Amino acid sequence: MLIVYILCVFVPIVLTNLIFYSVTTENVKNQRMKDVSRAVEQIKNEFRAKIDDAVAVSSVFFTDYNLNQILETNYENPADYVEAYDSYFRRILNNYTPVYTSVQNIKIYVNNPTMLHSGGIGNLTEEVKRTNWYQALHQSKSSQLIFVRTSKEDSSMSKGVLDSFSVVQRMNYYNSQNRYEKVLKIEMKTSSIQQIFQNLNLQGNIYLLNNQGKVLYTTDPGVDWKMESPDFQSLEFPADSIQVETKYQYVSFLEGWRIVGTISEEEVLRELHKSRDFIFVLASINIILPTLIILWITRSLNVRLVRILRHMKKVKNQNFDTIKKGELDEDEIGQLTGEFNRMTLQVKSLIDDVYVADIQKKTLELERRQAQLNALQSQINPHFLFNALETIRMRSVVKNETETAKIIHNMAKIFRTSLTWSKDRVTVSEEMEFIVCFLEIQKYRFEDRLNYHLNIDPSARTCVIPKMMFLPFVENASIHGIEPLKSGGRIDVRIEREADELVFAIRDNGIGMDEEKVNRFYGYLESEEEIGERIGVQNVIYRLKLIYGNRFQLLIESAPMEGTFIKLRIPVDGS
Repeated sequence: MLIVYILCVFVPIVLTNLIFYSVTTENVKNQRMKDVSRAVEQIKNEFRAKIDDAVAVSSVFFTDYNLNQILETNYENPADYVEAYDSYFRRILNNYTPVYTSVQNIKIYVNNPTMLHSGGIGNLTEEVKRTNWYQALHQSKSSQLIFVRTSKEDSSMSKGVLDSFSVVQRMNYYNSQNRYEKVLKIEMKTSSIQQIFQNLNLQGNIYLLNNQGKVLYTTDPGVDWKMESPDFQSLEFPADSIQVETKYQYVSFLEGWRIVGTISEEEVLRELHKSRDFIFVLASINIILPTLIILWITRSLNVRLVRILRHMKKVKNQNFDTIKKGELDEDEIGQLTGEFNRMTLQVKSLIDDVYVADIQKKTLELERRQAQLNALQSQINPHFLFNALETIRMRSVVKNETETAKIIHNMAKIFRTSLTWSKDRVTVSEEMEFIVCFLEIQKYRFEDRLNYHLNIDPSARTCVIPKMMFLPFVENASIHGIEPLKSGGRIDVRIEREADELVFAIRDNGIGMDEEKVNRFYGYLESEEEIGERIGVQNVIYRLKLIYGNRFQLLIESAPMEGTFIKLRIPVDGS
């Protein structure tokens, strides 16, 4: 269900929303870029219109014959000039300056010494000729006007602040009458230019570049355009900055000039970001609603399948509870539940009818065999044997044969223990008593040919183990390892506790065993045969497998004439 949901619901919804968002973003970006381009184009046209106003005034002044005559006349006294000025020049200044709001100031510079340099007439001095606008005019064609950045007329031209723009033209239309040099300078209002470039449709910076790529005007507060003309390419812009530019063409005095608008991509996509939350909410609804439905259906299936699995585990533990009928549904899971109930009832019936009957039959057979064993044991009458051994021991004590009496006592103790199987678990201390009894008997038999050493960890003495679990290893070391040696040998026994394990180790310096016999002992670990009449170490291994399963470890190291080392690890069952 989750795979179907992911492939058929989640992935398509996510991809659809991503594609929708991507397409919407691209469309909004394209539309916004068109708006930005239109805004830059509008600035370009409005700026050109303001310049055209100044150019129109310049053309009128340039072709005015009467004005040219006034500027070329040599006046004998100032009164004559004032009369000529008032009669014509003052009137035309008053006519054009108020009409064109973009024109800040109109001034004609002339080197006619008979004129008064005031009221729109300026003296064309050497200082004026050193200004940037005059130098630019001097480098251009004589009959063409220029558009150049200048200082305001009221700024004394000495501070180096180029904070205005002017249209400059030589008044040489009437070449035959040019006795004096005349230059017309029409200064534009800076406020009107600022108003044009402060376009509300463009939330970025505007740059006015000349044909050399120099910044002559900008709305960027980080660029000091009044004091210098930095190269546009040298400016640093943010990584996500987008540039839109437009060029002036077919205009001689603006040829190669450009207007560049820069705007951040974040600003372009601002409108999209406003609707991003709506898209996110819509996508969340499209994802969450199907997810809840799928989870509800999946949970319904999972709960019922887990319930069936839980009851199957109960059947494994022979608890044949059926699922209540009130919890069944009509779908496939409900049908599976019904079949499970029928199967459980059938299994329970078979166990009751066949398995239990078979167990009862085997139980009766075991009881019959146990009765036969008890009958055989009763024939032996162990009490008679114990009494006989006790009589011999007491007779030896009376005759001061203490060593013989001690051996008989040890043998009686071993004999009594071997016949008393009602107590099949003993402590390590009790097991060591049996081992000491056996070794004393062997010591009595072999005298100085047998030596032994016992090292028992005090913490291991109270551990409980199966009865006669260690004794067969000691017996095997004595009879099969030491006895064949003419010079005798030594047996070392060590028992210690390591965490939750009991470690029994025995080492002898007897004749040892070859590899085949060692492998035979390891083979007993894998054999599944019943014990039958086998005794000794093979009997111990069989009992270890019955009691501990695979939780014990047996290590055997031996070689001919090099002795034998055996280590046995068993879990600690109690203390």
